[in-house]
Amino acid sequence: MSGDVAGADPAPAVTTDVDALRGEIRDRSVVAIDARRPEDYKRSRIPTAVNLPLADLLSDDGPDRVAKIAGSLGIGDETRVVVYDDSFGALASRIAWTLEYIGHADVTLLGATYAQWRSMELETDDATAPLPSVTPREHSSNPNPGILATHEYLEKAVADRDNVVLVDNRERLNFLEQHIPGAISLPYRTLAGPDSILRGREDMRRLLANRGIGEGSEVITYCGSVGTLSGLAYYAMKSAGLPNTRLYVRSFKEWKGLQKPTASQADANYWDLSAE
Repeated sequence: MSGDVAGADPAPAVTTDVDALRGEIRDRSVVAIDARRPEDYKRSRIPTAVNLPLADLLSDDGPDRVAKIAGSLGIGDETRVVVYDDSFGALASRIAWTLEYIGHADVTLLGATYAQWRSMELETDDATAPLPSVTPREHSSNPNPGILATHEYLEKAVADRDNVVLVDNRERLNFLEQHIPGAISLPYRTLAGPDSILRGREDMRRLLANRGIGEGSEVITYCGSVGTLSGLAYYAMKSAGLPNTRLYVRSFKEWKGLQKPTASQADANYWDLSAE
């Protein structure tokens, strides 16, 4: 399963740069979601940003509840949304994917972390600033099963189609110790650019091609438990023009809990993390 993604159609933007977000905030044409813990959010945040800690979302991420949460944050079906965090994009990615899963089309990740935003000395609101006022809106729930992989879907896809690439986004050592049979290792740390949560488009294409992830691949990403690291990989695939990508949300924790078969690669003694 190899190939070159260089001929892929132009990919939709999955990240928004800081200058674009600043302009949208001034125009009041965006809802920025801060995925950090409430105490961090209250201490300092991007102006107008609303808080949705990932832990709150994961306590019940059923589509109907997520739609209600979105509405309570002032997000309607057509609202433009940008999500950020301070964890290299992993928390933000899981929230963005969940919104996309319930049918929200216009959602992207901030290309920078909040720490990078502050390092650029951009405007912030601190603890003395009032929290933003929110006008609740209605948000529908129209789940999109085409971006979700259950364990049943994963098993059938890998067994039935030779273009399916199963990608493990955990640390390399975790992969070597135990992983889903047939998976390839693409540690989440390899996805970042020098100043962005994701590499540039052509750089990402080269990385994926060197891992055998080609233009016609169907990709299923997974990580350790709740789909954060693999959520970032999901958006990495989309950024490179690979729209046929699904997230195995419950990931390796569920797989092991179901006592599914696993593989190991304990004798590996070399790994080129750069994949250049």
